[in-house]
Amino acid sequence: MYKNILIVASEKHSFGLDFSTRGRNISVIFGDGAGAVVLQPTEDDNRGVLSTHLHCDGNNAEILAMYNPGTHANYWVGENKLADFDEAEIGEMFMSHAMIDNAQNFPNMDGPAVFKVAVEKFPEVIMEALDTNNYKTSDLKILIPHQANLRISQFVQKKLRLSDDQVYNNIQKYGNTTAASIPIALCEAYEMGKIKEGDLVCLAAFGSGFTWGSALLKW
Repeated sequence: MYKNILIVASEKHSFGLDFSTRGRNISVIFGDGAGAVVLQPTEDDNRGVLSTHLHCDGNNAEILAMYNPGTHANYWVGENKLADFDEAEIGEMFMSHAMIDNAQNFPNMDGPAVFKVAVEKFPEVIMEALDTNNYKTSDLKILIPHQANLRISQFVQKKLRLSDDQVYNNIQKYGNTTAASIPIALCEAYEMGKIKEGDLVCLAAFGSGFTWGSALLKW
């Protein structure tokens, strides 16, 4: 339908993180970044996006979330973790002094719980993309995972029996830039000559929601 599509993904986490010792579990992981990709149509059957796969499950949404400010409405799937939600119709309903005093205006993440789900869903959605297009992991030139956690990427690599050359990571340089992490890593891998015309490339991501997805490309 369109000749050129510009996709821009950017994150600025630094303005919303707790840089005190109290927030170390989250602040040491996340980084700022931006990336962009231009998509164009092709009539070449050996190039382009082969398939995309997207899933979500809201049952674990509170494990990785930004509660305040927002419109959480004080509804919880399980135990109420934040007792300082203001019931006012407006104003402090979104941000109260109690929330600030108790550091509830920062992102919340249960790292071990996120890890447990991510290492299950990442390989699952990667294999979904490969199986849909009748490919095997050995056919994959490179996997560009969302840079959530180096240990997650290493776990996925081991589970899928991929070589070091088949997986590209840069979280050790920039941290987790969330939405921007795949375009940044894709750009770097291409500039380093790790991706060439005709290569099979898989992009895979896992994030809050929980949401997870993959895209299989023929470069």
